[in-house]
Amino acid sequence: MQETSTKPYFMRAIYEWCTDNGYTPYMAVKVQGGARVPMEFVRNGEIVLNISFGATSGLKMDNEAVTFKARFGGVSREIYVPVANVMAIYASENGQGMAFELDFAELEESQEAMLSAEENEAPESEAPPRKLGLAAVSSKPDGEEKVDLSTEQKKSEKKSEKPSLKIIK
Repeated sequence: MQETSTKPYFMRAIYEWCTDNGYTPYMAVKVQGGARVPMEFVRNGEIVLNISFGATSGLKMDNEAVTFKARFGGVSREIYVPVANVMAIYASENGQGMAFELDFAELEESQEAMLSAEENEAPESEAPPRKLGLAAVSSKPDGEEKVDLSTEQKKSEKKSEKPSLKIIK
């Protein structure tokens, strides 16, 4: 029997610590290997998500993935992030939390598992329904993607500061 990773347990613990102390939990995600997030907010193959109770609906953090619904630009989206894609979880107010090393072999496995699950769910004659604004990104880079940001998003980027992380070994 394969041993269960400690990563999802640490993620849930940091999430609980943030909420218990009145902090806003954020999750940094590498967008590859089966992650479904709004691509218009992805920068350099990464996205930071507010996973607080007030920002999400139906948040579920299990040993395989983090799933929830959230509003982006007023539009409700379903988010799916395999645990393998989580780079960090931390409090936005002070940057305290935990960063994780990414296992690229694990990212490949989560991509393959997601693709095989989609194939088993839908007959080959029908294409699986796709949600607008969400993407399942292949973990094999085809080159650098460029995303056009609206003027409002560019202005908000200049105003906000990047959170800092303390890596605990």
